[in-house]
Amino acid sequence: MSFYLAETPTLEAVATEDERVLAEDLQTRVAEAVQQAEAQALVCEAASAQQQAQDRLDHLRAAERALNQSAKESRERIAVLSEKALENLVEAAASGKKLEFKKLDEVSAGEAQIRTLGQAIGRLAEHLIPRAQIESLREEAHALEARARALERIAQERAEKVLEQLRGAVSEEMVLPVDMSKGVAGALLARAAGLKRLAVQVSENADRIERGYHVMHGVMNGDRRAG
Repeated sequence: MSFYLAETPTLEAVATEDERVLAEDLQTRVAEAVQQAEAQALVCEAASAQQQAQDRLDHLRAAERALNQSAKESRERIAVLSEKALENLVEAAASGKKLEFKKLDEVSAGEAQIRTLGQAIGRLAEHLIPRAQIESLREEAHALEARARALERIAQERAEKVLEQLRGAVSEEMVLPVDMSKGVAGALLARAAGLKRLAVQVSENADRIERGYHVMHGVMNGDRRAG
C-alpha cells in the first residue's frame, strides 16, 4: 500500500486489495449476520406472530371462496328446481291432477340456504377479512421492525469491537476517524434502514385499510340509525 499523506490525508484500510474477493467476503459476512439476527428470540417470536396472522387471513379468504362457490352452485340448482316445480304445477293443473307443492318447499329451503350463505359471505367480506388483513399487516410491520432492531444491535456490537481493536492506533494518533458505512456494520445498518422504511409503508397501509373500515361501518351504522 502506497500513499502520500500530504495529498491524501484520508486513508482507507481494506482487508484485501482484490475488490472481487472483498465484495464476496462482505456479502458472506453480511449474510451470516442476517442469519444471526433472524435466529434471535424476539425476531422469531415476531415472525411466528406474523405467520399466524397471515395463516388466519388465508383461511378466511379460502372460506370466502368456498362459500361463494357453494352459493353459486346453490343458485344454479335452485333455478333448475324452481323451473321444474313450476312446470309440474302447470302440468298438474292442466290435467286436473292434485297440485303438489313439495318441490316449492324445496325451493324455499334452498333460497333460505342461499340467503344464509350470502350473510356468511357478507360477514367475511365486510368484517372478518378486513380485520384479519389489518392484523396481518400490523404483525408484518412489527416483524420488520424486530428484524431491523436486531440488525442494528449486531452492527453496534461489530462497531464497538472494531473500535476496541483500534484503541492502540488511536492512542498513537490521538484522533482517528472511522467510517463504518462501507463495511459489514454499514451494510447491516443500510439493510435495517430499508426494513424500517418497509415497515412504515406496511403500517401506513394497515392504517389506510383500518380508516376505510371504520368509515364504511360508521356510515352503515349511521344509515341504520337514520332508518
